[in-house]
Amino acid sequence: MRVLRRLLWRVLAGIGVLWGTATLIFVVMNVTPGDTAITILGGPDALPTPQTIAAVHAEYGLDQPLYVQYLHYLWRLLHGNLGESYRLSLPVSRLIGQQIGATAELGCTAMVVGFATAITIALLTAKRGKFQSFMFDVGELTAASVPPFVTGLLLLLAFSFSLHFFPASSTHGWTSIILPVATLALPIVAVVSQVLRRELDEILEQPFIVTARARGLSEAGVRLGHALRHALIPVLTISGMLFTNLLSNAVVIETVFNRQGVGRLAADATTNRDIPLALGVVLLAATINVLMNIIIDSAYAVIDPRIDRK
Repeated sequence: MRVLRRLLWRVLAGIGVLWGTATLIFVVMNVTPGDTAITILGGPDALPTPQTIAAVHAEYGLDQPLYVQYLHYLWRLLHGNLGESYRLSLPVSRLIGQQIGATAELGCTAMVVGFATAITIALLTAKRGKFQSFMFDVGELTAASVPPFVTGLLLLLAFSFSLHFFPASSTHGWTSIILPVATLALPIVAVVSQVLRRELDEILEQPFIVTARARGLSEAGVRLGHALRHALIPVLTISGMLFTNLLSNAVVIETVFNRQGVGRLAADATTNRDIPLALGVVLLAATINVLMNIIIDSAYAVIDPRIDRK
């Protein structure tokens, strides 16, 4: 019951986050300068007439008060209708559905590669001496501080334009995903390996580790079978933040590597004041973030059952 109660509160809080996100983005997109009707008609260069602009206002409900537009949007949202793209005249759900596969492939691969690499590095470098730990800390701090678009450009210059190992821009073939995955995974590796190594440094000095070694367990068995499990709690805590950063970085990475995906869709929607499409993408990102936090909260109990009794 305690687990179900905590899960219920998480779900209710998640609904509040989604409502707040939709409200905030709706207000921001509507108070920025410019007329959405002109954007729908092709921009100022299309030289739309006042009569045409008025007709578009009436067709899309843009002539109604802002609070009426907001209530209509919430009503459609409750019925699973994300609206229709102003610029493309297609349902937002269809546009997102066409692009989400490429972003999911990129993001999930980056998460798996990043966490696997970070865990391996942390297990190999924990309790290996102060100088080695200091050098790894410096390297990880540097990697985490470099903006993803800078990393992406450097990888493009080195491995695409100079060495010609990988294509500079493509969404087909396994080679096209290597550089984008490396760019997204590098900050994950830097943060997770640093946090995990510090936890392992403390845990490897605990009495139960000494007992495990006294029973004849190998060093690998001690680190993998005992220390790693206890060190994963702080990693889970930051994984939600890392996943959120991954979604935001996907916008930049898909632009740098000229890849199709939800990130590119969000950037184009924001540039073209395509309010329904922008709201749909942001709401999707918020929903994924909420679900990730619920999953992470549930995983605490699996890693450390004592959490349920607190």
